[in-house]
Amino acid sequence: MFEPAPQDLVLTILGAHVGPRSGATVWSGGLVALLAEFGFTEGAARVALTRLVRRDLLERAKDGRMVHYKLTPRAATVLAEGDRRIFGLGRDNGSAVQWTVLWHTIPEDQRVARARLVRRLRFLGFGPVQDGTWLAPRDRTAEVAALLDQLGVSTHAGVLLGAPAQVPDFAGFVPRVWDLDALAARYESFLADFAETDAEDARTAFALRVRLVHTFRQFAMLDPELPADLVPPPPHRAAAVSLFHRAYPALAPQAQRHFDGVMSRE
Repeated sequence: MFEPAPQDLVLTILGAHVGPRSGATVWSGGLVALLAEFGFTEGAARVALTRLVRRDLLERAKDGRMVHYKLTPRAATVLAEGDRRIFGLGRDNGSAVQWTVLWHTIPEDQRVARARLVRRLRFLGFGPVQDGTWLAPRDRTAEVAALLDQLGVSTHAGVLLGAPAQVPDFAGFVPRVWDLDALAARYESFLADFAETDAEDARTAFALRVRLVHTFRQFAMLDPELPADLVPPPPHRAAAVSLFHRAYPALAPQAQRHFDGVMSRE
């Protein structure tokens, strides 16, 4: 079911139709109108925009009585990282010689940084082993080091590279870290939800493309892309990846036309 938070939806829309590095500004009224197409009231939309500013993901600019927004450098980093994950998803099923273990003891007065760390770790394919301890296949040290430095919590974390022992059975342990049955069901549901990707008009194409990328983006936080020699890949992943890579660019021209049309009404 497509029930995104309005803040997340704003970032999805801007990431798909403005681009994280363009530096372009967009009219606040246009964003409010686009969020209304997904069922959000004007009040909810404006609260979401204000909160994104507070989170340093949007920057507000005033021109007389008109208010515009643009993505901040932090938002650009988050979106670029997300794009790398979602557009590369399902392309690496080889063996994982090394695994990355991260543990942290981030103090309570840095709980915002801790929450951001957890969200970004999931995006990198990490799963929680226990409180403060995370596991991911393959060497993720470069990404983790950059993330810890960016959040200013390097002194509260440690990283270890290692290989799973033959005994006890590591493949049997993996489902305790990631819910593989739920992941398989999500891929199957994605295929059912987007079985029809034709759009009769620009507004429909925009809505469909936003729903498509926003839904597919969740797999970056759910699918660790476990090595195939350890655990078989989700049975519907390949078909879901193929559908996304076919439909996302196909819908782009009409969706962009609708976005630009709404933004030009200011």
